[in-house]
Amino acid sequence: MRLLLLIVVAAAAAGCASSGAAPAPAEPESDRVQTFDHYVRVRSTAPSMEGQAAQIYVRERASGRTIVRGGAGVVLFVHGAGTPAEVAFDVPVGDYSWMGHLAAAGFDVFAADMTGYGRSTRPTVMNDPCNLAANQQRAFVPELIPAPCQPSYPGPATTIASDWNDIDAVVGYIRGLRRVERVSMVAWSLGGPRAGGYAAQHPERVQRLVLLAPAYTRAAADGPPQTRPAGAAFNTQSRDEFVGNWDRQVGCEGQYDASVRDAVWSQMLLSDPVGATWGAGVRRAPQTATWGWNRTAVGRMQTPTLMVAGAHDRQVAPERVRELYDDLGAREKMFVDLGCSSHNAMWERNHRILFRASEEWLKQGTVNGSAQGRLRLGYDAN
Repeated sequence: MRLLLLIVVAAAAAGCASSGAAPAPAEPESDRVQTFDHYVRVRSTAPSMEGQAAQIYVRERASGRTIVRGGAGVVLFVHGAGTPAEVAFDVPVGDYSWMGHLAAAGFDVFAADMTGYGRSTRPTVMNDPCNLAANQQRAFVPELIPAPCQPSYPGPATTIASDWNDIDAVVGYIRGLRRVERVSMVAWSLGGPRAGGYAAQHPERVQRLVLLAPAYTRAAADGPPQTRPAGAAFNTQSRDEFVGNWDRQVGCEGQYDASVRDAVWSQMLLSDPVGATWGAGVRRAPQTATWGWNRTAVGRMQTPTLMVAGAHDRQVAPERVRELYDDLGAREKMFVDLGCSSHNAMWERNHRILFRASEEWLKQGTVNGSAQGRLRLGYDAN
């Protein structure tokens, strides 16, 4: 029974990862923001699929005029630990698409799903619910598994190094596609060490950084552990868990609109057609072993960096982001304390302040005219 389940689910997942058609040509003189899908091939360094071919899904948003004539620059969005990039940064409701905002401002905007997320290749170990932590397995007993079971693959499915390998492939693809030397990056949560760590290793390829609620541990290990870390290969999140986690971070009236929350969750399930069939529907994400982005690494960085912390964030505490600001070696750096905001600031009522700050930083290297220092924004409406 379990073997049959794995075969059926693996086949569905493989179909989701297959290469799509070539991107449609842009309308060259159009100012209309268009959307294009790309797939970048990479030889995986994820421990759960070491050496195998993988495809990284990349969404592009830009006007034809920007693509043909050039614009304000090229930007790559990098997602966090749970939500794929096109869901996190391109919400199809109102003006909540961060990608859409920057594309309308003249940027050529890309967003990449790391291995194990969204429409990118997912390691097959993520198809086996026995590779979840025991407490998460119980949510699928007896529907998918008769009882909590031993994992077929122990340890995290991906690592920060395999994420850097994915990012390098995408950056190389974009540089060749758009004939640019450097790209800027916008990242959220675990996207901080993903994008920031990549910039620390390849400063010649990264123009500027915008980091929303970047995960940061001053004392993180410099390199990978000697042996494979223990733990689950991947995790899931249900709608109730998604909503509950957000609601515990509400600190002011009208902080977010329920219709936006529902749209995000709907897109989350669309991004994971296999997870959508588990129980009432879940999104799956790989567990990722991390290292390297610590006080030593960031102290050497010179990439101009904007950091934003939501005042009510209970996933990445604002004081951790302040520590990153203090430790960062770059002379051009800004810290924004964003009021009435949680970890999910780009989906909340002060999202326009966040989007405008990122636009100014990416264009001019300033926020409200300043290239360094700390700002409190979004408190007037509290």
